[in-house]
This record gives sequence, structure tokens and C-alpha cells, in this order.
Amino acid sequence: MKQSTLKMTHEEWLLDRRKGLGGSDIATVLGLNKWKSPYQLWLDKTGQIDVKEQEQSEPAYWGNVLEEVVAKEFQERTGKRVRRRNQVFEHLNYPFLRANIDRDVIGENAILECKTANAFLGKEWEGEEVPLSYLCQVQHYMNVLNKDYAYFAVLVGGQKFIWKKIERDQELIDAITKKLVDFWENNVLKGIEPPLDGSEATTEFVRNATLKLSEKEVEFSSNVDELLDTKADLEKTVKELTTEIKKIDNQIKFSFKEKDASIAITPKRIITYKLQKRVQLNKKKVEEKYPEIVKDESFYTISEFRILREKGIR
Repeated sequence: MKQSTLKMTHEEWLLDRRKGLGGSDIATVLGLNKWKSPYQLWLDKTGQIDVKEQEQSEPAYWGNVLEEVVAKEFQERTGKRVRRRNQVFEHLNYPFLRANIDRDVIGENAILECKTANAFLGKEWEGEEVPLSYLCQVQHYMNVLNKDYAYFAVLVGGQKFIWKKIERDQELIDAITKKLVDFWENNVLKGIEPPLDGSEATTEFVRNATLKLSEKEVEFSSNVDELLDTKADLEKTVKELTTEIKKIDNQIKFSFKEKDASIAITPKRIITYKLQKRVQLNKKKVEEKYPEIVKDESFYTISEFRILREKGIR
């Protein structure tokens, strides 16, 4: 089944996305999205977030703007022809598994995905490499549309173009589908909250969600004590491991002292221990020489945050 997106407004498109799991949701469900957690996705799919608050990011905006440029360059370099498909496709057996592909490849049972990447992420596309989140995305698309393979066309840093062919991996597709079906049927349809994890995306979400709290005092169950006990055990383990790591570093550093060298070669590695310089502002001297600047609030960036602390009850 397919549905046209040509006449949809941005808000209508966002609301329509709540009907299932599309390509941009795959990495999030699998825990591969640095910017969005499964918990946030659950809030969105269950209508607990106002779609008007969901702004398009700058990278996403320019990715859309440059999509046509990337698609045309793919045709120029490969001699293949592609066509735009302004439709949302649905899986035959699981209609909540959806796909909105960039292009169909004419004459081949394949799709084309157009991507842009900044220069710092260029290494993720070197050789045969493809970022795992994108790999899972196109495998999902191949599953929904029953395609044999997919192409990536990528503009890196605005000045380097590469393209790659990705074969269908049914084993990976089955593993991805299992995760997606579980998330939709249990978390979305049954309303079961996904657990909060320790990812950067979840940490940032919790930080923002807890900025404005009342000052009242409440009681927590013993489950919170169990969590804090586990945290204390983990912190002890981390401290012990950190000490062991420092021990190894010190042994290696002193080996350089014994050899009076800063570069060493082992059968497996090249190791360097070179002198570095750090330039740091002396705040005390600035305060003494320019007290008026220190008092000027316009020079400061103020941010709000909460600190989690606990202490035992005697």
C-alpha cells in the first residue's frame, strides 16, 4: 500500500508519521540515534508531544535542499536513471512498517538514498564503510518495498561525492523487523513505556524534562534505594578500573623515561609521548587588572541544571 505526500503540509506529514515506523525511526528504535532516544520516540508516536514543537534541524534542512543535486550527480556518474517517489509505502504484512524513499532506480529492483555528511563524518563513509544507522535504514526500506539492493549517493563536506551499492541482508532485516514489531505492538499500541537508558539522547531529554520542578518533598519506594546501591557498586568498579588504567599508563610513560625517547614502536603499535602546550586564561589576573569586565554580566553565559545527590539516613 502507498500514500501520496505531495499535498501534505509539514504538520500533516509529522502527524502522518505517527501511523507507523519510518526510515528515520529505525536507528532510534535500535538505540543507534545519538540525538533521540526510544523513550522520546514513544512519546511522539503516542501523541504526547506537540508536533508544532518539532522543528527541522539545520542538517536535515540542507539534506533536503541538496537531495536533488546528489541524485543528479549519481545519474551523471553511474549512467543510471532514477525517479522521485512522493509516497509513503507500507509493508504488506505489517502496515505500520513504512518507507518514504528518496528515489527508485529505473530498470532495477533497487532504491537510491541521497545523503549529505559534514567533513568530520567523512571517515564513516571511507572504503566499504556505511554508518550503521543508515545501513539499517536501507535494509528496512528493502524489506518494505521488497527490493534486492540499494544505492547510497553521498556528498561529503560539500566537495566530495561517493556512491555505494548495498546488498539485501535478510538476516539483518529479520533482526530489525523483530525489534520494530516489538516496539510498535508493545510500547506504542499497549502504551508500555520503554525503559530509560544511559544514552546521550536520553540524558539530554531527562535534563530538559526536569529543569522545572516544584520544591516539595516526596517519598520514593525502596526500588530507588536498590538503584542507588547498584550505582554505588558500579562507581566502585569504575574507580578500580580507572586506577588500573592509570597504572598501565604510568608504566608505559616511565618506559619512555628509561629509554629517553618520545616515540616507540612495538610489534603491533606506534606509541608517542610528546610534549603538548595548553594556553589557559588566568582568571585571577584578569580580575585584578580588569575588575569592570569581571562584573559585567554580558560576558557570562548562564545555564541551568540540576545535580543528583544522595546521603544515607542514620
